[in-house]
Amino acid sequence: MSEKVLVFSHANSYPAGCYRLLFDHWRAAGWRVEALDRFGHDPRFPVTGDWRKLRDQLIHFIDNDVRPEGQVALAGHSLGGMLSLMAACRRPDLVNRLVMLDSPVVAGFKAAAVAVAKTTGLIHRYGPSKIARERRHAWPDREAVHQHFAAKKMFARWDPRVLADYIAAGFEEADGQVQLRFRREVEAHVYRTLPHHLPLLLRLRPPQCPVAFVGGTRSAELRQAGAAASKKLAGENWRWVEGSHLYPFEKPDDTADLVLDLLG
Repeated sequence: MSEKVLVFSHANSYPAGCYRLLFDHWRAAGWRVEALDRFGHDPRFPVTGDWRKLRDQLIHFIDNDVRPEGQVALAGHSLGGMLSLMAACRRPDLVNRLVMLDSPVVAGFKAAAVAVAKTTGLIHRYGPSKIARERRHAWPDREAVHQHFAAKKMFARWDPRVLADYIAAGFEEADGQVQLRFRREVEAHVYRTLPHHLPLLLRLRPPQCPVAFVGGTRSAELRQAGAAASKKLAGENWRWVEGSHLYPFEKPDDTADLVLDLLG
């Protein structure tokens, strides 16, 4: 019997090590779990319009590093879910199922609005791209990192084990300080190049595998993007988890169990 392979893709600014609890859960259930550490930091696969090079980075990782005997299951959170969808459309021969964790497909007038914002540069001047560019990126030591994030309302909702994993996987010692490993300029560029072409892609090259979607009940990102296109894509494989856009960090055990259920 061939091994079950699950390739996971992370959200913007959160390296794969932040999801350790989910990976441990899936491995205990018999899956071989593989994940690319950071998207957008390999000069061969820079952040470009509509994330096509990041999609290529995921496909390259599967072909050359994972090297599965057959097809793989894909799962991804936010950015990672959309890259997984794009990879499934591009290479249907690679993928036998897909689970998207709060990775809404932007469609309709909202996709048109994203296109205009990208063309005019407004997407660069406002919203998450601006926040990412100005994000603090250095601290004197890891204890200072922990104190900084533990005091923030968003991170206070996280499972403490995940916060510890974030501090371990998301930061590195450099120049006598502790700095973000996911560079803030890369994070900002990911936001600036948000895909608006997915509705056309899904019409021309829809995924050939079952697609499931898990939304956060309090996800501002899902509310802003709209859920209609994602619900149409997932059909009966739509699920909810109580929490924000970052529910995999707030409820890692529940999230891991639900993904296993959707993978069958």
